[in-house]
Amino acid sequence: MADQIHGHEVMEMMMASGVAYTRSSLRAAIIDRFGEDARFYTCSAENMTAEELIEFLEERGKFVDHDGGFTTARDKVCNH
Repeated sequence: MADQIHGHEVMEMMMASGVAYTRSSLRAAIIDRFGEDARFYTCSAENMTAEELIEFLEERGKFVDHDGGFTTARDKVCNH
């Protein structure tokens, strides 16, 4: 299996962009940055697609409402 990308990298990408995302625009940004076949992992899940990662992050309250969409914040990134 190819290397997996930690979900924190997606959250860092979101913070660095300075834009608010929708689920659709975030999925497109993830695919543009990491590729269609990229798989992601977190502290408690692995081998997720971009869509699965977005759902995972949303369910865990990692998104912050912003300008009609959402972003994330430094305090939403766990440090382990």
